Amino acid sequence: MPAESVKGRLGGVLRRILMRRATVFACKPIAGRFRLISLEGPALRGAVWAPGQKVQIAMAAPFVTRTYTPIEWEASTGRTRILCYAHGVGPGSAWVRDVKPGDECDVFGPRGSIDVRPASGPLAVFGDETSIGLAYALSAHHPTRSAALHFELDDMEAGRHVLKHMDLSGAALFGKRTDDAHVEQMAAALPSLAATGASFVFAGKAGTVQRLRQSLKQLEVTTPRISTKAYWAPGKVGLD
Repeated sequence: MPAESVKGRLGGVLRRILMRRATVFACKPIAGRFRLISLEGPALRGAVWAPGQKVQIAMAAPFVTRTYTPIEWEASTGRTRILCYAHGVGPGSAWVRDVKPGDECDVFGPRGSIDVRPASGPLAVFGDETSIGLAYALSAHHPTRSAALHFELDDMEAGRHVLKHMDLSGAALFGKRTDDAHVEQMAAALPSLAATGASFVFAGKAGTVQRLRQSLKQLEVTTPRISTKAYWAPGKVGLD
């Protein structure tokens, strides 16, 4: 039996054992490369989910998954929604662009990723297009905690439209620059937020996450107040 055939069969077995089968029941274009994708299925019922957790969705190729952050999960009905951004030309972006109602997919999770529950006080979320869903999940499901949101964006108009659609219109926006000078502007917001006792979430582009975390360390903010997750990095694929 050809190696590719064996690999494909093994991948199919592992999907059935480890993953939850779901059906896409809605795909709503929001603006630019953003789509709001809704999944449902009996296997999604009863799942224990917390805001900030991730799921991995299997792509067409064996052992290839891409990671997304649900914005909500209705365990009683077996439904979840994901705000997706078609970031590039890889299999994850192709799935976001091409998926349609009625398509089936295999979902691994929900699993731990960002967890702000142990921290108290206000939140400060810094990210990019790939982090808006995370920001919504944290804000919507922790309504008693104020949240200061900061995003670096390629397409400011599309970003504003999506943030308004998600009722996150109070966010501070920074247009991306090729020299990353805008990251210094984002970092300028850190001292005042640190002084309020805020807990910080840095997610999105790996380089930005690293620079902001380094800036925050200089302010002597303790580790329990900092959560980080790099969703992508130039030249790398499939970051978890």
